[in-house]
Amino acid sequence: MSVYHLRSAMPADGVFLGDMVVEAANWRAGTARPRHEVMTHPDHVRYVAGWMRPGDAGFVAVDEQGEPIGAAWYRMLPRSDPGFGYVGTGVPELIIGVRPLWRAHGVGRALLQRLDDHARAAGYARISLSVERGNFATTLYRSEGFAVTQSAPGRDTMVKRLR
Repeated sequence: MSVYHLRSAMPADGVFLGDMVVEAANWRAGTARPRHEVMTHPDHVRYVAGWMRPGDAGFVAVDEQGEPIGAAWYRMLPRSDPGFGYVGTGVPELIIGVRPLWRAHGVGRALLQRLDDHARAAGYARISLSVERGNFATTLYRSEGFAVTQSAPGRDTMVKRLR
């Protein structure tokens, strides 16, 4: 089951990225908000609406059959419509999701590392993300160099310095 590879995200991946937003929103066991509920909420739809616009970049993990199993991408969101992990102009916000069956198999780490390398090569000094408190992914983010820089009720914003 641990055979997968990463490829660059393409404009046609928008629907799958939406699926990964739903996975990220439903990280907690027993949480099952339906796709339409998550993806019609402005707090979530901003991460995929109009994918792939200038400044968007990402990677998709696919299994041996070519089926997508996870994705990590970033967007530049404006100060006027910030995401959960917005820290400032010029800092891309990272979004990541992995299908439950593939979690704890290194997929998220591989995606995160590839996206960080891409952002660094693109000239970004930092990258940010938001994570709800209690989310097991926080351990992954910390191990990859992210640190909490802001807190809000129930969630933290984490930033990684890329250079």
